[in-house]
Amino acid sequence: MPFYNSEEERQHGLQQLQQRQKHLIELCYTVAQKYIFEGKHEDAVPAASHSLRFRMNVHGLSSVELVPAYLLLAEASLGLGRVVQAEEYLSQAQWTVLKSTECSYAIHSLLHRNLGLLYMAKENYEEARYHLANDIYFASCAFGTEHIRASGGYFHLANIFNGLKKLDLADTLYTKMKPRKQKLFRS
Repeated sequence: MPFYNSEEERQHGLQQLQQRQKHLIELCYTVAQKYIFEGKHEDAVPAASHSLRFRMNVHGLSSVELVPAYLLLAEASLGLGRVVQAEEYLSQAQWTVLKSTECSYAIHSLLHRNLGLLYMAKENYEEARYHLANDIYFASCAFGTEHIRASGGYFHLANIFNGLKKLDLADTLYTKMKPRKQKLFRS
């Protein structure tokens, strides 16, 4: 930290530092997401770790703001086949959400989706279905039942039913994901 001549300069310096850290949080988070979408899970880990570290510096150790970074780390770990490590990240995220009174439906949705994916990887399909159903519920509360953000839960749930040879249920869920025509202009 640089030396400041006045309290005003010190406060300004701290604000500048926090702004830079917030920018780095988003940059690291976006880079980690990009790598996960590209299937480069190993490359996503350092970016997600940095996002988590900066979030801890800015928001504290028990803030709900840490949860998105924990979820990215869990998703990268699952992609690498490190189920135990993913479970640790998800446990930390779940504990943080349980302690928080200000957690959004969107965060609840992402948490349950990742828990569903974890249980799918562990072949515990009953738990996976429970968490994916909660994902759909929270995504619907946050964005609406027809929103694209709810479709991931339907997709993963359909994959479970497809694997269990319950094709009628799988088809119903896959159909739920079909894009709907939306009116662009009101008449």
